[in-house]
Formats: sequence, C-alpha cells, structure tokens
Amino acid sequence: MICSRIACRGVAVVVAAAFVLPVGSAAAVPAPPVPEGTLVPGVAPTSWVIDTPDQVLAPDVYTPSAREDAVEPREADPGAYDLVEYVPLGDAVSRVSCSKQTGPYQRQVERWLKLKVDGKQSAADCRAVRAFQVKHKIKPAIGFAGPVTWATMQLVGARKNPNAAKKCPVRSYRIACVDLSRQLTWVQKGKKVIYGPVPMRSGRAGYGTRVGWHKVYWRHKNHVSTLYHQPMPYSQFFSGGQAFHAVYGTIFTTVGSMGCVNLRLGDAKKLWGVLKKGDRVYVWGRRP
Repeated sequence: MICSRIACRGVAVVVAAAFVLPVGSAAAVPAPPVPEGTLVPGVAPTSWVIDTPDQVLAPDVYTPSAREDAVEPREADPGAYDLVEYVPLGDAVSRVSCSKQTGPYQRQVERWLKLKVDGKQSAADCRAVRAFQVKHKIKPAIGFAGPVTWATMQLVGARKNPNAAKKCPVRSYRIACVDLSRQLTWVQKGKKVIYGPVPMRSGRAGYGTRVGWHKVYWRHKNHVSTLYHQPMPYSQFFSGGQAFHAVYGTIFTTVGSMGCVNLRLGDAKKLWGVLKKGDRVYVWGRRP
C-alpha cells in the first residue's frame, strides 16, 4: 500500500540519519555538496524525496530468471550483445537493401560520420551508415539512423577516454558518472575508469533523471517497482526513486525511462559488483 504524502514525510524524517552524507577527515579532497533533497534531520524534505515509497516501505521481491542468473559480466563491447535496430514497417529487410527512411537520429549520425548535415536520408548517407552498421554488427544493416546506431557511435567515441571533456568531477573516491547528453555511464576513481563506459537510457520528458551530486543510498538486487510493478534487477537507488537498474527489454529506444538509469542486464550486473552503498553519483547534461 502506498502511504500518503504526510505519512511518508514522517517516516522519511525518522530514517533521515541513514541518509546524511558522511563528513570526510581529509582536507585535501573536499566532499561534494549535499544534493538537493537529501534527507537532513529537522529539515522538511522536498517533494521528490517521496516520489516513490521504495525507501520507506518493505520492498517487494521477485525470483530472478534463469536468464538473469546465467548472465556473466563482460566488458562493454557492442559485438558482445544483440544489437537490433528497429526500422519502420515500410522498410522490411526482405524488400530493400538500403533504407530510404530518415532516421530519428539522422542529423547526429550524419555529423558523427562527417557527412552533409541536413537531416535527410540520401544514398550516400545510407551507404556510410550501413558500412558502420556492418563493422559493428548492428542488424539489420540497412543504413537506418536509429537509436542503436547512434548509441553505438557514442560508445565507440567514448571508449578510450569517456571523461575527455572533464564533465565528471575527479575525486580520490569512486564516482558513478552519468552523461545524459551522450547516454553513457561509467565509474571512475581518480582519473582511472574502473567500469564502462556503457550505454544507458535515462528519463523521458517530464520524468528527467535529476542532475547534480547524489549518492547510492539503497541497493536491492531483486527489486520490483512499487509504482510500476515491474522487475528492476540490480537496483541501486541514488536519488529518491531513481536508480541504476537493468531492464529485460531493449534500452535503445527514442523514448526514455521514467527517471531511472536503465542498463543492459550484463552491464547492470557488473555495476552491482563495482558500486557500494554510499558511493557518489554525478549526473549532468540533457537527454537528446
């Protein structure tokens, strides 16, 4: 049963001590600012702190499937996963060898491939996109500029140095970096990347993943959403009801999540072994 706003706030104040950021003793490395909405004794929480009762009610659980338990963590590698580009019905693979459809990421893909950026599909565009798809094992390789192709380009470009633009703060402790603009996440400690980068799916319009400093405050491996009643494997909550977690369907869609950072199953499972309760999370950018 979902508690009322007043009741939730009451319970939230009771458990506030569990969420206060620890004060570090090392003066050389300043602690990040207290995130907006952090539960602090004597301070009324902002409304989004109780946007889900997950943190104040006993969690629901589910039994992991054989598929979930069989997944082994692997390095981020587009070739290690089934990358299927969904195309319009008018572009059935059996009828065409090269898509004439303008894809939802046409301009971004054109810019990445250094083509003429006009947002319109052409024969030259299709050939270039198709060559990229063949190289990175994206199916069907018909030159359609869809979300899988664009996400793979972002991943390829960031693999060697995801923090080249220095958007994610460098600290001596672990930080989970969430780049909304490129739809990528990774974990770094100091300047060393210890996880990722991997593709992700963040919040859609009206349910945006909250930017700024956060921290992992609760982890639940076999979680079921109390709002949407859907499995959220390997959930690691960092901002109210927003969490890193796996989804069983594809994360490569033009529509975002309901605020969480959605990951592929293998990626979420590996992240579960990297992050710990209390680790910092930094989110920036804007989902395209």
